[in-house]
Formats: sequence, C-alpha cells, structure tokens
Amino acid sequence: DEEFVGSRHIETRGHTKQRKLQQKCGDLIRTIRDPEKPNTLEELEVVTESCVEVQEINEDDYLVIIRFTPTVPHCSLATLIGLCLRVKLQRCLPFKHKLEIYISEGTHSTEEDINKQINDKERVAAAMENPNLREIVEQCVLEPD
Repeated sequence: DEEFVGSRHIETRGHTKQRKLQQKCGDLIRTIRDPEKPNTLEELEVVTESCVEVQEINEDDYLVIIRFTPTVPHCSLATLIGLCLRVKLQRCLPFKHKLEIYISEGTHSTEEDINKQINDKERVAAAMENPNLREIVEQCVLEPD
C-alpha cells in the first residue's frame, strides 16, 4: 500500500514538472511577433496556452509538441511562423527536448506539406541560411523590451 502511495507521489511530481515545462514553452512562444502584423502570435490567437503539449520521453528528456493555428486557411506565412516557433524554442528551452511543430488539424489548406517542412532538420537549416528569411525570423523572435 505504501508503495502505491509512493509511486502516486512520483506520478504527480512528473505531472507538475510537465505542466511547468508546458508553461515555460507557452511563455516563450506567445511573445513571438507575426511576420506581417505588429501583433504577437498570442494576440492573433495563432498560439494559445492549450496548443503546447509536453510528454516525458525519459527522466531528463521531453517531447514538446506545438499545434498552431494560422489566421486564415491559405496563410502564406504559416511555414515562416512554424520556423519562428522552432527557432525560439530551440534557443530558449533550458532542458533536453525533441520538438514537433504542427498546424492545428483542418486549419490550413496545405497543412501536411507545411508540417513536413517545419519538422525537417535539413529544410529548416537551409531556410535559416537565407539571410532575408533569417532576418525576418530574428525580428519575430526578438524578446519584447
């Protein structure tokens, strides 16, 4: 019986840690600016608190899943927004993680293609080598003063 209580305690502690990590991710991505508008992704409801999911892979390694919603179904900036999310989280997350970023199901006309693109390491690296794209991403992920 005591063992059950003990394992229950660990379970809850793990959940609390995941919730904290989820909050940390949410705090990081909500301030990312939209590439075209003066608003943040949170203000435009592209990202919300519920779009972040954190799963424990093992003790010190987590899977972070972000599902974002473009403002319109044919949003031409969806790939760029995904890139901004990836760059900001990779730079700022203080724990070991695997990152998956997706467009919320049914919210974009080419979501499958975009999901493949923003989760492909080589394509992300190539995009970040483009000086114009990199500059846009840097402006979007800049921390507000």
